Amino acid sequence: MAVLKLYEYPDEVLRQKCERVTKVDDKLRKFLDDMLETMYVDKGCGLAAPQVGVTKRIIVLDTNPSDEDLSVRHPMYLINPEIIWRSEEKVLFKEGCLSLPDQRAEVERFERVRVHYTDYDGREQEILADELLAIILQHEIDHLDGILYIDHLSRLKRSRLLKKLEKFREEKAQGNS
Repeated sequence: MAVLKLYEYPDEVLRQKCERVTKVDDKLRKFLDDMLETMYVDKGCGLAAPQVGVTKRIIVLDTNPSDEDLSVRHPMYLINPEIIWRSEEKVLFKEGCLSLPDQRAEVERFERVRVHYTDYDGREQEILADELLAIILQHEIDHLDGILYIDHLSRLKRSRLLKKLEKFREEKAQGNS
């Protein structure tokens, strides 16, 4: 497996609407494995293809991406995921994103979702998700439509978060020089 380059805000690839995948083959499975490895290395719980520069409808996730105990990992590979049902109930959850490093904000999401997708082996699947899995699915599927979690924030909260991101990057750059 290989670790892929992670694209960060405001890279334009993060704002593109992704294309459907038409074929599940070994080349795609290798890309899925590389995405998962990238997600684990960067200590994320979800990763969408545009975050590694590929505008295809692909996400990987793991609700328990522990680096201490590999046996507790539960990776999921979702090709062409689509939310086909949403609960009326919503929840607030403090989200972060590998493409907006070291930033977090509360986002309102649907409490439960049903997602239709194609799996690693090319089989059609459906999953009814709640709790953290539902949040991750909604966050990552948004990426496939060029939507970032900051787009769910008020203009003021988004502006504050982006200023903190800029400060974080400046401090990181100073630490590297």
